[in-house]
Amino acid sequence: MNHMALTLHYHPLSSFCWKALVALYENDTPFTPNLVNLGDPAERAALLKLWPIGKFPVLSDGARHATVPESSVIIDYLDLHYPGRTRFLPADADLARETRLRDRFLDLYVHLPMQKIVGDRLRPAGAKDPHGVAEARAQLRTSYAMIETQMAAGGFAMGGEFSLADCAAAPSLYYGNKVEPFGEFKNVGAYLERLQARPSFARVLKEAEPYFQFFPKESD
Repeated sequence: MNHMALTLHYHPLSSFCWKALVALYENDTPFTPNLVNLGDPAERAALLKLWPIGKFPVLSDGARHATVPESSVIIDYLDLHYPGRTRFLPADADLARETRLRDRFLDLYVHLPMQKIVGDRLRPAGAKDPHGVAEARAQLRTSYAMIETQMAAGGFAMGGEFSLADCAAAPSLYYGNKVEPFGEFKNVGAYLERLQARPSFARVLKEAEPYFQFFPKESD
């Protein structure tokens, strides 16, 4: 099968794109990166044609004539059709469900509140949502406390094996710690260090470095 049939439509600063990139790099899966500048009308229109929601990442598979949006679903698709040494979902159905639950938990209760805080920084002065940001910070603290307990034994999200859940944890915790630092949650911090030491995520971070200057800082 022609692996170069894969194209990832993405942006190197997007945390959900990081999640898909970690999976691709984890198995050295060949693909063509297509950096989408949403500020460019033609590039935005091309993305909307693929996926009318207009969010990335989106994976195009020319060999299978498939368009696959949403980071969790992309990783599921890669695991099924382009498997490598790292399997992102266990063969055991109950374990697979637990892995998916951890992935949903990280996306909904770490990733999205983190994005809420970052997104608020991009709002004009009169349109800030301090109440929503305070709620997002409280949600992150609750989530950190849960992860703190989960990660007491070390290892990765599901124990020994790197999985879909770790692909979700890497970007959400990396950016989460930037906007709402872990503080007393030492196990969470140690887990992020293990994720950053993983070659696949280390590569994602390295490639994002030139773009970090565009990350919205907290306004005074």
